[in-house]
Amino acid sequence: MTATDTPATAPAALEVHDVHKWYGTHRVLDGIDLTVRPGEVTVIIGPSGSGKSTLLRVINHLEKPEVGHVSVDGEPIGVGRGSGGRLRELSERAILAQRSRIGFVFQNFNLFPHLTALDNVAAAPVATGKLTRSEALELARALLTRVGLGDRTGAYPRRLSGGQQQRVAIARALALRPGIILFDEPTSALDPETVGEVLSVIKDLATSGTTLVIVTHEIGFAREVADRIVFIDGGRIVEQGPPQEVLDRPRHARTRDFLAKVL
Repeated sequence: MTATDTPATAPAALEVHDVHKWYGTHRVLDGIDLTVRPGEVTVIIGPSGSGKSTLLRVINHLEKPEVGHVSVDGEPIGVGRGSGGRLRELSERAILAQRSRIGFVFQNFNLFPHLTALDNVAAAPVATGKLTRSEALELARALLTRVGLGDRTGAYPRRLSGGQQQRVAIARALALRPGIILFDEPTSALDPETVGEVLSVIKDLATSGTTLVIVTHEIGFAREVADRIVFIDGGRIVEQGPPQEVLDRPRHARTRDFLAKVL
């Protein structure tokens, strides 16, 4: 199912409500509201330092917001109801369990250097108790084949190109069967010749009905895969809408100025 054929009444895959985040006196996120429907591909663009990556880290509760909250499939992330119904911070173990439902693909791969590609992908389902080791290895082989690395299962990260490592990282994110996958500039650390192979895998996910939130500077890629483009500047959502509106007919001068520099 894709975002276009998901019923409008379906619960949101992701809701970000009035999120603020600051470091000292520097406000990084300034009242972010964002709703992502199941199967929707949301691409976030904006200048460096605008808060895009911080927003992803708040969604996954790698960063705690000072104000506001995030919900995935209707469940608040990082907080729960205590006695009397009051919200309280969850234990790290409970937060880790929540994170297993949110895939995260980082800029710099973050693979375990001492594990093969196969074991990197199989590790999380075993660690979380979702699969036995034999089940996890079978799934890992299937996922590595899906991302075009079926012949590299025994390779260690140092023996893989940047593009191959990032494809292993995508397979690893898929291994927990998350409801949503976050991509934080997944091609920014790659050589130009390997960017295409990673974008091709993400395009495949985009057409398979997986809910994706992608931070990227690849505007042509954003135009091709996004159901919705979100432009962030200064920690705020300046505008959002279908690619043909935001990229071709932006309403705000700040969006027009940004696109004039990157297109």
